[in-house]
Amino acid sequence: MNNRVHQGHFARKRFGQNFLNDQYIIESIVSAIHPQRDQALVEIGPGLGALTEPVGERLDSLTVVELDRDLAARLQTHPFLGPKLTIFQQDAMKFDFAALAEERGQPLRVFGNLPYNISTPLMFHLFSYTGSIKDMHFMLQKEVVNRLVAGPGSKAYGRLSVMAQYYCQIIPVLEVPPESFTPAPKVDSAVVRLVPYTEPQHPVSDVRLLSRITTEAFGKRRKTLRNSLNHMVAAGALEELSIDPTLRAENVSVAQYCQLANWLAKHQDEAQE
Repeated sequence: MNNRVHQGHFARKRFGQNFLNDQYIIESIVSAIHPQRDQALVEIGPGLGALTEPVGERLDSLTVVELDRDLAARLQTHPFLGPKLTIFQQDAMKFDFAALAEERGQPLRVFGNLPYNISTPLMFHLFSYTGSIKDMHFMLQKEVVNRLVAGPGSKAYGRLSVMAQYYCQIIPVLEVPPESFTPAPKVDSAVVRLVPYTEPQHPVSDVRLLSRITTEAFGKRRKTLRNSLNHMVAAGALEELSIDPTLRAENVSVAQYCQLANWLAKHQDEAQE
């Protein structure tokens, strides 16, 4: 039998589809999410409903965002889930989570087995809605989870680590082997919980500058800060902030990147005056 076919659906490579079919793992994820009847839960990429069914059983209503037209149609006609579901057949990367939270009158609880090919850009999209999100539970490639939780000085530490840790507290939940999926991916997976901070630990006046500084620094990660950021931050400023200019991007903490972003915001304003 073709191992890309699961429950009569052919897994589409371009959507990065791998369907979860391990009952123990499914139950572990659902208990980690711990859905409550009156909460606003949103699933991204419900696929064949491996998580949608057990989560939906505990709720009166559930919102799902599914790009694949066939899968969206299949959920619509699901015998017991169908009536509970609000289905958005669209790209989660373009979805307005703030509008949904407002409509539901409460912050959203977002979850999903994210397609590997869009997991990082999708998380950046979600970070821009953290004011409307209570928490997120995602199945991701284990390597992405390692990057989310990495601290300075490790190979996995990068722009994703800094930005995710700026917005959220990050808690790894469980590891998932390839054989828990059909078709089995070539990589290990893991489930992670992201809880947006109500107040960032290191507030930044303009988060776009934090994004820009981390893009620059990690884009030239082999260079020292003095060289990688020389067109943005004066060398004297690094010393003024007690940041060693001979450090490389991966040795700078989240707090220090936030300091740099605030310095830049202040000096940009001064330059414009």
